[in-house]
Amino acid sequence: MVKQNNPWDSNSTEDLWNNGGELTRKFKIIAGRPQNDWGGYIKYGILLLLVLWLCSGFYQVQPSEAGVVLRFGKYVDTTDAGLHYHWPSPIEDVIKVNVTQERSINLGTVDARDYRNNAFTESHMLTGDENIVDINLTVVWKIKDAKNYLFSIRNPDETVSVAAQSVLREIVGQSEMQSIITGDRGKVEDDTKEELQRVLDEFESGVSIVRVKLQKADPPREVVDAFNEVQRAKADMERFKNEAEAYRNEVLPKARGRAAQITQDAEAYKAAVINQAEGEAKRFASVYAAYKDGKEVTVKKMYLETLEDVLSKANKVIIDPSQKGNLLPVLNLNANKE
Repeated sequence: MVKQNNPWDSNSTEDLWNNGGELTRKFKIIAGRPQNDWGGYIKYGILLLLVLWLCSGFYQVQPSEAGVVLRFGKYVDTTDAGLHYHWPSPIEDVIKVNVTQERSINLGTVDARDYRNNAFTESHMLTGDENIVDINLTVVWKIKDAKNYLFSIRNPDETVSVAAQSVLREIVGQSEMQSIITGDRGKVEDDTKEELQRVLDEFESGVSIVRVKLQKADPPREVVDAFNEVQRAKADMERFKNEAEAYRNEVLPKARGRAAQITQDAEAYKAAVINQAEGEAKRFASVYAAYKDGKEVTVKKMYLETLEDVLSKANKVIIDPSQKGNLLPVLNLNANKE
């Protein structure tokens, strides 16, 4: 039996170096290839590289991300969270975009040096009543469409900033200074958010405005003292106005009550006079009717009633005609009544 040499044995080291080695020949035999056939190794190497290249197309998208697939630089699809596959590079590439992260920009933030060098900065805006207000605004936004965000606008932060400043100037230009500084700031924020979202949607920016916060709204530093004087004057005006309103509310009800009382008294007097006149007219008509029926009786009755009315108001002295010359003083009964 022929003893076969161990290829790993130290005695065969010289053969391995000189003749290519027994180990190399054994590998070729196991591979089913004849000795000195390097073409098979190249094909297997290419196949292995192809498999590795194809496997590199698998990619994972996180829950907070969206994957934008590009084929030779052209948009193909947008994928959601999970494991996906695309043709490996350079055929297709994937750009992952965080669509849940909130980004923010600030308008009207200038340091002291910028303020000294620029008398009129981006924070100064002209109001509808031709006053200047110093405004600081924060805009919070996030991505709602990864495709438009990547390909419709070149610089998203700058685009949102410029659009927000333009919209804010328009809103401020339609409002009065007093309403912006001490009035309803929420209305300015809501109007700015709504209009800014409309403008960005027209640009197909893929950006969603989360909220708009008005951090500061003050008069410029140069006129703050004069503005405070105006505010104090307006406060005094409001105080005087409130005092006048209070005095009016106190006086008017009394005057209205007095007027109502006078009106009621006049109405009562009117009703009494009318009723009395109507009563006199009816009495006269009844007397006249009675007079037509019996003239003598009516005349005598009227004469007696007249005497009764006249004599009831006069001092009466009764004299007996038979007692001439013997008259006695009569007690004045009317004096006791007084």
